[in-house]
Amino acid sequence: MEEPRRKQVPEYTSQLRGRIVEIPKEIYEASGIMIFGSRIKSLLFTTDVAIIRNSNAQSVMAVYPFTPQGAITQSIISAASIPVFVGVGGGTTTGQRSVQLAFQAEIMGAYGVVVNSPMKNEVIKEINKTIDIPLIATISSFHDDFMGKLEAGADILNISGGAETVDLVKHIRDTVGPDVPIIATGGPSGEAVKATIEAGANAITYTPPTSAEIFAEVMKKYRHDLDESTEDASH
Repeated sequence: MEEPRRKQVPEYTSQLRGRIVEIPKEIYEASGIMIFGSRIKSLLFTTDVAIIRNSNAQSVMAVYPFTPQGAITQSIISAASIPVFVGVGGGTTTGQRSVQLAFQAEIMGAYGVVVNSPMKNEVIKEINKTIDIPLIATISSFHDDFMGKLEAGADILNISGGAETVDLVKHIRDTVGPDVPIIATGGPSGEAVKATIEAGANAITYTPPTSAEIFAEVMKKYRHDLDESTEDASH
């Protein structure tokens, strides 16, 4: 049998925008999640607007380890040219403050809100009644009450279980069936991403290198090029 021909994908790039943060190609094997007509397979896990503006990811998961602030949410949404899902608390920040932050995020243009794993089910229920965008509940271990969060109104589960992520995704997928949307962290390699997708994840979060790490590589190249040009000039 003849193998099906691969489609030729034309590409445009430029000298000034040639250096971008690319997501692992294995993420494209995910089914994706349809949200407001957009099929999302990749979520960039960062709040760095320079990284966000120079990446090929399809969306952003802007969750950070501080009390959520409207000014940060607005800045990221304004800078991004792709859908943004913003954190609204779950640990220190909870209750009515999280409900208000979720509503503000929707008004600012967020595609969805993310609650961290400690968020109580009653708060999830209140957020669900207040907003008209997806509510994403983070699951971090086998002890998390993921069924309770779904029953309280979570629309999507975001699984971040460290080394146990693949097993946790499989356990949850086997429990909830095929229809519940699942986002999961993809791990450090293409093989890990594929394993997470095969376990049942519909979309993958990717943690990019930091601006400092990228800059370090750029400066290393600049120094190398300068050393070479100096050596050539001395001959």
